Order: sequence, then C-alpha cells, then structure tokens
Amino acid sequence: MPDNNILWTAHDIPLPQGVWNRLKGLGFRVVVEDGNGDLPDRIGALTPSLWVGSLKSDLSGELDTLRVIRERCPELCMILLSNNPSVEQAVQAVKLGAFDYLPANVPEDRLWAVLEGALKSPGPRNGKRRNHYVSSPGDFEPVAANQEMITLFSMARKIAPRRATILVEGESGTGKEVVARYIHQNSDRNKRPFIAINCAALPENLLESELFGHEKGAFTGAISRKAGKFELADGGTLLLDEISEIAPSLQAKLLRVLQEGEIDRVGGKFSKPVDVRIIATTNRDLEEEIEKGSFRLDLYYRLSVVPLKIPPLRERPDDLGPLARFFLQKHGKLNNEKPKILTKEAEDLLKQQQWPGNVRELENLMERATLLLETEVIGPADLGMIMRPANRKPFPQELEVQPLREMEKKMIFHALEENQGNRTHAARMLGISVRTLRNKLNEYQRKQQDLSKS
Repeated sequence: MPDNNILWTAHDIPLPQGVWNRLKGLGFRVVVEDGNGDLPDRIGALTPSLWVGSLKSDLSGELDTLRVIRERCPELCMILLSNNPSVEQAVQAVKLGAFDYLPANVPEDRLWAVLEGALKSPGPRNGKRRNHYVSSPGDFEPVAANQEMITLFSMARKIAPRRATILVEGESGTGKEVVARYIHQNSDRNKRPFIAINCAALPENLLESELFGHEKGAFTGAISRKAGKFELADGGTLLLDEISEIAPSLQAKLLRVLQEGEIDRVGGKFSKPVDVRIIATTNRDLEEEIEKGSFRLDLYYRLSVVPLKIPPLRERPDDLGPLARFFLQKHGKLNNEKPKILTKEAEDLLKQQQWPGNVRELENLMERATLLLETEVIGPADLGMIMRPANRKPFPQELEVQPLREMEKKMIFHALEENQGNRTHAARMLGISVRTLRNKLNEYQRKQQDLSKS
C-alpha cells in the first residue's frame, strides 16, 4: 500500500465530498471503511498517514481499542469525532494522543483545517517520517489588488527572514493564517515544520499539554511521553491561532517560553530548549482585552514586535475579482472541472455585498458555484441562485399553516423575485420545468382577471 493513505472509519459520520476532493487533489488516497473487525490490525496493515475514527457515548470498549492502537502505532496521527461530544471524551482523546477531537457536526471548513494541520504535522512512523507537505518559496503568491494588502504582504516578506514574533490581527475569515504561512514560506525556516494550533478549541488543562507536551504518568491516562506543539515546531514556525482565548495562567507560561526559549513538559523535571518562530493571530482587539484584565500587557508587547492588521474584505472591494477568479481556478482543479468564468456584472454584484465571513465566505461561494452551476460563464442571475445578498430577507421568516395552493403561489413568486424575474433560473430553483412554471403563472393571471371582472 502507498504511504499516503488516509483511513476513515467514522462510518456513522459522512466524509464531505468537498474535503474528499481536496485530499485527493493533494495526492492522498482516502480509504473509507465501517470500522468493524480488528481495527488495530487493519491500521497496522494499511499504515495510514492519518486515521479518523468515531467515538460512541459508551467509552468502556472504545478506550481499550484506542489504547491498543496507540501501543501498536505510537506515532499514528489520529483525529476522533463524536456524535455525543463531552468533556470526558475530550480529556480521554487528548490523553491518548489524538491530534484533535471534534463533534460530528463540525463545519466542513473547520474539518478541513484540522485535517490539513494533521497532515502537515511532522513525526516518524515505523522508522520513517510521516508523509507531510510543507511550504517552500514559490509555493504560492498572494492574491491581492488592494494597495493596503499589497503593502501588508510586502512587509510580511521583508520581515519573514527575521526572528521577530509577529501578531496578525483581523476579523474571522480575512486570511490571517494565509499571511502566517506566507511568512513561513519566505523565511529560512521553510524546510522545517509549520504547526498551527487553535487556542480557543481546547480547555486550559488540555491546551497546556498540547502546547508543551507531557511526560509518561504526568496524569491519569498519560501512558506515554507526548511531544507538544512547541517541540513539533522546533526549527520551524508555530502559529498560535486565537491567542486572546488563552487563560491568564497559561499566558504566563507562554511568556516564559518567549523570553527564555525553553519549555517545561507537564510532569517534567527539566526544561527543554526550543527554537521556534511564533506567529499569533487574533480577531479581538487585544488592547481592549488588556483593559478588561483578560490579557497580559507584557505578553502583548512580546507578541506584537511586528503587528500586521488585515482589513476586512468589505473594505477592499478591488480584491473581490482577483480572489473570486483564483478560487474558481482552485476549485475547478480540485473537482476536475473546467474553471468557470465570472462576468464583470457578476463581479459588480459581489462588490455590493457586506461579506461578514470575509474571504472564507467568498471561497465557499465560489466552491458552491463550481459544484452547482451548470453554466461556464457566471452572471449576476447565476450568483443570485446560490447566494443571499445582505439586503435580501430570508423567506419565509416564519411558517404559517396555509392552503398548499397559496403556499405554492408564494414560493413561485419568491423564486422569481430571488432570480430577478428569470423564469429559467426560478424553475431550476423550484425543481420544476419552465413549462410548468409558465402554466402556473398563466393560471394565476386568469384567476386574477376573473376576480377583477366579478
């Protein structure tokens, strides 16, 4: 079997097609199985780069299986999903060395971010390094037409070879991690790991173990020594995403790492030196958090040696066209389809939106356009079918019990309104033929004429 297998045995939790396509596009072979039989033997035979499994509410038998898997494959990277997430499960998952623990209904973009981070995480397996991919100079060039963004990327490239700690600020979805990866890519650390951790995803006690690692026997369930993210990123770059969510007690430990360049594993007796370049991101105003007393001033100064602030997408409309075209190219390639073309009128429609989800929201829309729209050239009406402009109200706000004929009529007129009167697009949205739609409209017109005569 090839060394780039991914085993998915979370049979009760479907793997999103978009994530599957992305993994295949990166050269990984995804093996989906029901998880029955001797799972440890199957994992040993397949030697996957990554295993994704599911947890049931009854942990008794599950934990025994996980322990066997961990003992046989101590360096296996695993992600655990749960239909009934709980703190107890999260604690056990982390103690057994899971890369991440997620609820079954995790959003697709969050699942992809975790999978991507796991596959980039370095580490030996069966005497070999895990098949992971790291950025190198020339991997990608930033997509930016806005002068403020061009200046920001220019500054990022200039400081990339330096050792300075960097704080990247901006709303959720603006591309903070993209900037962080760009800095790593253009630094002299680009051949070493880029490790990211979401500081908001774990409670304080688990986050400490994830960051600094722990020794065998440090707490109940710590069956082996575990390297933390700082050790995994040694020689490379560590991205601390959502740094504002770290508890004050951990902020003090993090400050010591930045000052001394060494970590203390949980339960460890000696400090361990690490050489890590820190990039922190936040969607909060840290100066406000300092005034509230929830963030340390000394840590803020340590992190913001070079502050970079990314403007929201609504403030840089000249980036919308280039970014949209980039995402259409990207998702066309990932889905083995000819990239679609965006008309100028469609770009103008994009510029009218508020984009609360920023670049992430725009990418989702372009991926949706790639998957759902049949036309090769995307116009405003085509976008209207798959997006909801900021000034358009949802329909219906509340469902009332009404005669089916009346509800049918309202839905037809709403579909026409959503598509600016285009009958073809309205019919496609309703799942009926244009002929059926035309007959219905003629019927409504006749009834209106009959009422006006009476």
